[in-house]
Amino acid sequence: MTAVESVREPAMKAAIVEAAGRVPIFADFQEPRAAEGEVVIDVAAAPLSQVTRARASGTHYSSSTVFPFVVGIDGVGRRRGGTRTYFFLPRPPFGSMAERTVVQESLCVPLPEAMDDVTAAAIAIPAMSSWAALKLRAKLARGEVVLINGATGTSGRLAVQIAKHLGAGKVIATGRNTDTLNALTAVGADVVISLRQEDDALDEAFVREFGGRGVDIILDYLWGPSAERLLAAATKVANTSRPTRFVQIGSAGGPAVSLHYSDLRSHPMEMMGCGLGSVPLALMLQSIAEVFDAATVHEFTIATRAVPLAEVESQWAIDGATTRTVFVVG
Repeated sequence: MTAVESVREPAMKAAIVEAAGRVPIFADFQEPRAAEGEVVIDVAAAPLSQVTRARASGTHYSSSTVFPFVVGIDGVGRRRGGTRTYFFLPRPPFGSMAERTVVQESLCVPLPEAMDDVTAAAIAIPAMSSWAALKLRAKLARGEVVLINGATGTSGRLAVQIAKHLGAGKVIATGRNTDTLNALTAVGADVVISLRQEDDALDEAFVREFGGRGVDIILDYLWGPSAERLLAAATKVANTSRPTRFVQIGSAGGPAVSLHYSDLRSHPMEMMGCGLGSVPLALMLQSIAEVFDAATVHEFTIATRAVPLAEVESQWAIDGATTRTVFVVG
């Protein structure tokens, strides 16, 4: 039975996942009804993130096993009564990529009037990832050195801007796309290191940055081989008076690393993650609210492309590494 056949009136249009690994289809789905403590949202915009893709494919640790469901974990819309809001984690089987959804009232964040729907939907999660990592997990102090591993993607580019906004004294950015990497100097990167070089040259570049003043915080959006080389580089420097705080956020470079015991014994490394589960929901939402307030003043830059929700099937697989796709409703 398909989502179209199983729907009961009244219905709305939505992006529906019928089985793990399938591309969402644009079809009818049952209307949401709010329970106690919940609100119905008339959706205006919903972003396509790596987390959303992974949850739809069934590969994310928070993926649903009950089908069909509406895809999308966050978005922007209006509560009944007209208040504009950002919302997070709609109640399954409802998601953000629909005409309407339902969410706990406590998971809504008011939007500044100066921020448009598409920008707010696009920036919330990628900006929150570095904001929460720096403020809540690594506890950045003004003047510290931050290295962002994998800074050429949407989240990494925002991380460069946010690190400087929060007081980093020096920001080091790594990445594979040379043109995008070099462009990061215009938004706050003091040093850029290409990951597209021979291993010996890359190791030398990492060791050079860990020497002298050193690196206080690493925000890792890649994991995999580049993270291994960063951890190894940290052990080769003489200055071990301050711990390096390593915050793991993304895994675009691979799902695992090989970590030698000496990497932890020979350097005062502090390793932690930042994501669903490691940061309480209330603090994640607080971080998003702070991002919205800061973005209206600092004007963080993020590339977006607005696409009608009706085109979800054809637009789902398009690479959005440097541009955030946002599906708009209506």
